[in-house]
Amino acid sequence: MRRNPERRQALIDAAIEVLAREGARGLTFRAVDVEAAVPPGTASNYFANRDDLFTQVGGRIYERLLPDEAAIARSQEGVQDEARYAELMHELVDRVAAFNSGYLALLELRLESTRRPELRAVLTKRIREDIDANIGYHAASGLPGDSTSVVLLYLALNWLIVERLTLPDIFTEQEIHELVEAAVRRSLNA
Repeated sequence: MRRNPERRQALIDAAIEVLAREGARGLTFRAVDVEAAVPPGTASNYFANRDDLFTQVGGRIYERLLPDEAAIARSQEGVQDEARYAELMHELVDRVAAFNSGYLALLELRLESTRRPELRAVLTKRIREDIDANIGYHAASGLPGDSTSVVLLYLALNWLIVERLTLPDIFTEQEIHELVEAAVRRSLNA
């Protein structure tokens, strides 16, 4: 196995693009080599097999979806009320939708995880950690609501993002804005 971490990351990022565009069946070492513009056979020197590639792609997508330090700092500024909560959820939806290939690749990985136990374990662990981190952040933030509010918003906004990325003509940007506002309001008043 090769040990060039920058090349490995570039190959994984290329795999995300291939997975989003071609689906799980299209994610081959050859396709990754072409996407990364590297010599044929390069990806096979970095990943033991396709399962290894799928697993590493799953971890990388979440790295790229995380907010940066500046976004985290901004989220802690100002009054932590319902309006601020809605603003944070708008930022979340926009950030995730901006990495559309990553989110689409994640959907492919979720489907593939029903057939690949190692991938299922990686995604389950990573997503559970993400949910727990969001609940912990929420509890410490002073925002209104409770852990159930966080989970309800996680579920509702994930599906809203799916609609936005896969069938973008279903909801206008204004409708998406209104739906995020309603989801926050209703999760807090449930």
